[in-house]
Amino acid sequence: MLGVASLLLGAIVIVLFGSWLIKRARGDGRSTAQQESFERHKAAQERDPPVDIGDVRQVAVQEFTEHHSGEQQALCKVEGFVVFAEDVPPGLEVGDVIEVKILSFNRGHTSATATILDTV
Repeated sequence: MLGVASLLLGAIVIVLFGSWLIKRARGDGRSTAQQESFERHKAAQERDPPVDIGDVRQVAVQEFTEHHSGEQQALCKVEGFVVFAEDVPPGLEVGDVIEVKILSFNRGHTSATATILDTV
């Protein structure tokens, strides 16, 4: 009797795992938020950046990140486009407005690197 119950339980587990695997392969496993984020990311990759090299802009600091070199950067956005600002002065906080100069783009032109010129 125990052998039949084990086989039945095993079959149920296999059916559940198989249905999960099929959903995952079709992409149905993504939440709505994940799907929207993915679509926004694809759209951002296809549009031209709203800034050019040499542009000077006033932006608000959204958050701070650490560059792979260990240097702290201020993450800012221009029309939703991510700009990583280097040379963060001491005392700069999230929400502060800074003036930056765009120095370069990443390989896919989906973000830019800038230097901080001044705090506003």
